[in-house]
Amino acid sequence: MSDDGSHPAVLISNRQSLPVDEVGLVTLARDTLTAEGRADRVELSVSFVDETEMADLHVRYLHEEGPTDVLSFPLDEVDDRGVRLLGDVVVAPSVAARNNPDDPASEIRLLLVHGILHVLGYDHEGDDERAAMWSRQERYTGMRVP
Repeated sequence: MSDDGSHPAVLISNRQSLPVDEVGLVTLARDTLTAEGRADRVELSVSFVDETEMADLHVRYLHEEGPTDVLSFPLDEVDDRGVRLLGDVVVAPSVAARNNPDDPASEIRLLLVHGILHVLGYDHEGDDERAAMWSRQERYTGMRVP
């Protein structure tokens, strides 16, 4: 799915075989970015990948074996068009489905928002950071994370 020219721009690359609601996920990403004050002239790339590609990325960038559910790659640079490139969020829907077999679509939504928040600089290393990030995830997805 390509960008339709509106901002925040969300570019989707779906390189795996499971069904994902690309239109709904673009809307969720835009709503999340807008709520976080990132609505004007920004671009986010989102990729849906299979477990093989995710495992490769996981090893290459985090030096950890095996696939994970979501990875974020913050960029935060301005391109020659004057658009701020926020970075990339990579989600593995098959891992999401294992995480939440009863509702994989909701799990993908949660992982997308989780990845976006990381791209925007949020983290969950400390208790206060985790509480702030989890609160935002719940606000944007309607899902409570334990």
